Amino acid sequence: MAMAVLRAFWNGPVGPKTTHFWGPVANGGFVVAAMADMKKPAETISGNMTTAMCLYSGALMRFAWMVQPRNYLLLACHASNEVVQLYQLSRWVNAQGYLKNRDPAEEQ
Repeated sequence: MAMAVLRAFWNGPVGPKTTHFWGPVANGGFVVAAMADMKKPAETISGNMTTAMCLYSGALMRFAWMVQPRNYLLLACHASNEVVQLYQLSRWVNAQGYLKNRDPAEEQ
């Protein structure tokens, strides 16, 4: 039984013989890199690049859902990347001081 499942996965439309498998595995590098960058100072984060990565992962999550056969591995990879990139973006926004409370008296 286990061999039949393994053989079906190996020869399947999203198995290791296809780009539907190796593309998400390679994209997992984005997630690993973003997780490694969590320990670095927030001042070193590029707001433009992090925003681009958020948009990229959002678009590719939709693609992974719409493509046939549906690619759950690619969807999981980009959902993970979206989470870590949004966290990095929040660190960058905080480091830039965009969310600090402002005194209304100072604005006048």
